[in-house]
Amino acid sequence: MFVSTEDSAPSFKGFTLILPAVSVGNVGQLATDLIISTLNMPRVGHFHSDCLIPMAGNNPYSISGGEAEQLSTNAEVYTHSDLKLAVLQIRTPVLQTKVKSFRRQLVSWIRSSGFSRTVLLSSSHAYQRDDQQLSGGPLRYLLSPALQDVGDALRELGWTELEKVSAFPGITDSEKRLYIPGGGVTKGLYTDCCTESVPLAVVLLFCSEGDNIPDAFALANHLNDWLHLLEKSSQGSNPWKVPSSWRLLFGSGIPPLLF
Repeated sequence: MFVSTEDSAPSFKGFTLILPAVSVGNVGQLATDLIISTLNMPRVGHFHSDCLIPMAGNNPYSISGGEAEQLSTNAEVYTHSDLKLAVLQIRTPVLQTKVKSFRRQLVSWIRSSGFSRTVLLSSSHAYQRDDQQLSGGPLRYLLSPALQDVGDALRELGWTELEKVSAFPGITDSEKRLYIPGGGVTKGLYTDCCTESVPLAVVLLFCSEGDNIPDAFALANHLNDWLHLLEKSSQGSNPWKVPSSWRLLFGSGIPPLLF
């Protein structure tokens, strides 16, 4: 459930919600970090759930030393009132035995909050792409039936819908299925939103584990082409602001005393 930092809970009615799936390369989470940091979005609460691995740490978006001391948890909500935008940043994996329960909690909160649409940022294993998925770029999208009205706009942007793959490869191609390996809760949440008539868009990128910072920028830029969260600079690029926590993304470096 959502727990507000203020005495009165904020209203999300008519807002767009962006959230990541904990998926391969953590691309969705990194792209969400870029959005929160660049738009300087204030935290308005956290999403309390017993389905996520517990976590506590310093403020990942701190600029000064005082801000760094603010406590951060595993699932927090940030808003930008002018853009009517809310972002749920999820920082820890879902417990394997509580995946369905977590999806139910998310769908229930999305419906009760009155979000106009929800965007799930995700990723999938590049090495498990089907032959037809090898053509074109690595970015794909999915729309629930309740959000099909934006399909034409996305196709005009040149976006490619995620292709279904054969359920029995090498035997028959008559039966197709949705397959998102490494996508975490992506497929299940998409299926739930289709059943519950929740307007959901999935924006995902095929990638491999490693340094996924370039993938995060690619996913954030792709999303910005649709939602126009940022104005492009005179050079034509998006001025994303890297959060301070990324300095330790790969550890603190090699101690010089080793040499």
